[in-house]
Amino acid sequence: MTWVRCYEARPQARLRLFCFPHAGGTASAYRLWPPLLPAGVEMLAVQYPGREERFGEPALTTMAELVNGLVTGLRGELDRPFVFFGHSMGAAVAYEVALVLQRLGLPAPQRLVLSGKEAPEHVTPGAVHLRDDDGLAAELTALGGTGAAVLEHPELRELLLPIVRADYRLIETYQPTQAPPLTCPITAFVGDADPELTIEQARDWGRSTSGEFDLQVFPGDHFYLNDGRAQVVSALTRRLALAPSWPSTP
Repeated sequence: MTWVRCYEARPQARLRLFCFPHAGGTASAYRLWPPLLPAGVEMLAVQYPGREERFGEPALTTMAELVNGLVTGLRGELDRPFVFFGHSMGAAVAYEVALVLQRLGLPAPQRLVLSGKEAPEHVTPGAVHLRDDDGLAAELTALGGTGAAVLEHPELRELLLPIVRADYRLIETYQPTQAPPLTCPITAFVGDADPELTIEQARDWGRSTSGEFDLQVFPGDHFYLNDGRAQVVSALTRRLALAPSWPSTP
């Protein structure tokens, strides 16, 4: 399973939760989630190329490349009901993968939970990926996604920044696909002090589905889900319970 990591295999699970990381993030961003999830849910964390065990592969710099790889790579894991969760860049990736699955008539997520990302109509180009290394590091520190201590370590910084730059190029040049609305329900999560987007911009995800929509606001900045992990997973679990095939726990 090149495209996903499973931190706690649950062969009898009736529902899968796919988690898509933020820019510069890895599958291990979700490594602490499985113990917080019900026994009937198996979490698969998406691993983008260029990091951790995929370090030898080039990081992708366009949304089309990443989505095409994911649609091909995830097909074998869509053999039971599933939900997508994505944070920041990962929210946009999850949304675009869901659009392709719907267009191709492949199994679709029972719910899309999109965190820390503005709705498609609010997407604008960015230029952080054009900054020098110090400017890129400053952006990461300001968002709180990567500890200053990590960025100050020369070897780790040298490994991290090229991946971050590739991801920023991907998301800052991304143009949302013009497509009919999804039919699955969408939930938007947002931090009340997120410098990247407003609550209103998150609420507009409701226009991207013909199904139900709901919004939940959490205390915190762009990475509110780090300190509030238990609260976030609890809120996510409540949405999983709304899925038609919610697994019963023995």
